[in-house]
Amino acid sequence: MRKDLTTNHRAEELGSKTALEEDISIHIFDTSATMVGVCLTVIGVFKLIFQLKSISTWADDLISVDAMLFLSSCGLAYWALRTRSIKRRHLTEKVADLIFLGALTLMTAICALITYSLV
Repeated sequence: MRKDLTTNHRAEELGSKTALEEDISIHIFDTSATMVGVCLTVIGVFKLIFQLKSISTWADDLISVDAMLFLSSCGLAYWALRTRSIKRRHLTEKVADLIFLGALTLMTAICALITYSLV
């Protein structure tokens, strides 16, 4: 009887851990896709503003790189959701998470660049 309770408890822990990992992948997937849209919108706004003011900056080029990073993070998170191998899911989630955090850091640096180039 005791062994059955322990086995059931481990199964519940594994199920909740898998659900949590899947939840993290879903959040990375959703947010990365949103950030790709944000980057593309900002690039369009930059092109419009910089055409009117006749100035050029590296920010729009960096934002396009940032959009590609968010897109790759989104793709990896989707892959993590679709894979059946737990080991591959963990690796793919970690890589997607690291790329996502790197893209957020780059976006912060781009914001600083934009602020100082427009002031």
